[in-house]
Amino acid sequence: MDRQERAERILDVAGGLLLRWGYQKVTIDDVAERAGIGKGTVYLHWKSRQDLFHAVFRRELAAASDELVAAIRADPRTVLLHELTRVNFESVTGRPLLRALVRADPAVLGKLARDRTQSRHDEALADYLRLLTEHDLVRTDLPLDQLGYAWHATLEGFFLSPPHPDAADLVAATVRGAFEPRTEPDPALLAELAPQVADLFAKIGNQHRAAYHGRKS
Repeated sequence: MDRQERAERILDVAGGLLLRWGYQKVTIDDVAERAGIGKGTVYLHWKSRQDLFHAVFRRELAAASDELVAAIRADPRTVLLHELTRVNFESVTGRPLLRALVRADPAVLGKLARDRTQSRHDEALADYLRLLTEHDLVRTDLPLDQLGYAWHATLEGFFLSPPHPDAADLVAATVRGAFEPRTEPDPALLAELAPQVADLFAKIGNQHRAAYHGRKS
């Protein structure tokens, strides 16, 4: 097993234990034992228990970003705010660790709930919304920061609500009605913007990947 395979194995085990027992109860000894390695080997990758579990979430965020990028490249309509919201919502809610993260679930996260940072996502969202605004694909009567806040609050409300079988469609319809013009967008414009938006979110995924790939931080 090479270094990267070992790191992935450690993250697999740590993520599973986190969901079963919660951050407060999982130790490095637990992770090492179930990964079939020595405790010191874990510290070859991450300098602390907290860094290890941050890496667990970074990997999940990178995977969610990859899904979003793949959806944009497969269908340029995913560039639209309501469609991107749908894909993001389905990706996050389909990943138990990310569900716990967006809900700040204390049973899973423990004190990690206080350490969450969204700076990279905030920057990407601002750039993405700016691009949509420049091409009249979202409402332009709100300043960019207010538009971003309102969109995020809408999405967060759905994340924090009880599960519903039609939640992804409902959040997409809500976002479309609240933030997008009624006119149908030009497919040629969406095809033109899709590579830019895909690259934007690919960069975010790569930043998360660089942070968890077995590098001491």
